[in-house]
Amino acid sequence: MSNLKGFLRADGKKGIRNVLLVCYLVECAKFVAEQIVKEANDKDVQLIGFSGCFPNSYAFDVLKAVCTHANVGAVLLVSLGCESFAKSRLEDEILDSKREVKLINIQENKGSQNSISLGRTWVLDNIEKLKRQIKVPMKINELIVGTICGGSDGTSGMSGNPAVGVAFDRLVKDKARCIFEETGELIGCEYFMASRTKNKTLAKNLITCVEKAAKYYKVMGYGSFASGNASGGLSTQEEKSLGAYAKSGSSKISGIIKPAQSPKKDGLYLLDVVPDGEVLWGFPNINDNSEIIELISCGAHIVVFVTGRGSVVGSAISPILKVCANPKTYENLENDMDINAGLIIKGEKNINEVGDEVYEKILSLASGNSSKSEALGHQEFVLGYKYFEKSKTCALDL
Repeated sequence: MSNLKGFLRADGKKGIRNVLLVCYLVECAKFVAEQIVKEANDKDVQLIGFSGCFPNSYAFDVLKAVCTHANVGAVLLVSLGCESFAKSRLEDEILDSKREVKLINIQENKGSQNSISLGRTWVLDNIEKLKRQIKVPMKINELIVGTICGGSDGTSGMSGNPAVGVAFDRLVKDKARCIFEETGELIGCEYFMASRTKNKTLAKNLITCVEKAAKYYKVMGYGSFASGNASGGLSTQEEKSLGAYAKSGSSKISGIIKPAQSPKKDGLYLLDVVPDGEVLWGFPNINDNSEIIELISCGAHIVVFVTGRGSVVGSAISPILKVCANPKTYENLENDMDINAGLIIKGEKNINEVGDEVYEKILSLASGNSSKSEALGHQEFVLGYKYFEKSKTCALDL
């Protein structure tokens, strides 16, 4: 299944999906954007947005990255009008990527109903144009794949995460670009990871990134180890970290990236999602969806999601592949899960066999087949406030 096909964009990217985004630029414009999506009534018309009114460079960078993502063909921006978001600048960035884009200003367009009507007409016209686009050949080494674990329990580190690690090793060998996260859930594993880096500078930067995460959580007064993890059988932050670390596989680590930074070369990358500087906001990621969006902002065509307790979320833009670590959870949530890694726990399959299954399923999704969350219509999107120092790239692409 290595002969994939994708949608070629004018900026040279190739996508495995061909979606049109309706993007609200402040919470006050969300209703109008929602109604446009609802009236378009097409699975490839998807809602995303940013609720805040005060400008934030992180939020701008993430929206720019997802609006120009390889899986995106056109974008409708919906503005109230008086928000501080740099809407015209975002429109220009999308235009520069040679995608179709339109900006609707509700305050200058006679209000909600007129804006909904105008937006619906534009969306229906452009989604038909996208449907006529013909796919072109695409190779595995053009894929970017991310992975996240959420709703972890005592089985996650024994089955689902190491199986994904096997799949990632195969993808890295195929010269794909692979991204695992996140520094806040890898505390205690920094020296293991440092030993896998390609040079001493990257090793030092990796340790610094994890130390930053540990400091952040210390100031906040809590870490990423949640009550749901404990009731699911995890004993400590260290045990959770070792499980999360397993999904990275055993390949050399090529670099560290931040949200909205896409790896420029093949290899394995760590995504640092913990803000730089002083602690200004709350939990680095308020839920798993925000981490998924950050992986997508880094160019991920597909995100592999390992869960033990169970998670039913999907995402806008890129398909989410659910790997269920716990056999009981899979039995209960089979209609939401794509792969039953719990068979490793039951002794019916080994880690390599499930890892190969994950690998083949990734190629299946890249060939146009749907994940369970896609088929159900999940299109979650969460974006909040953060701060990153752009001068600190943590050894990108070394």
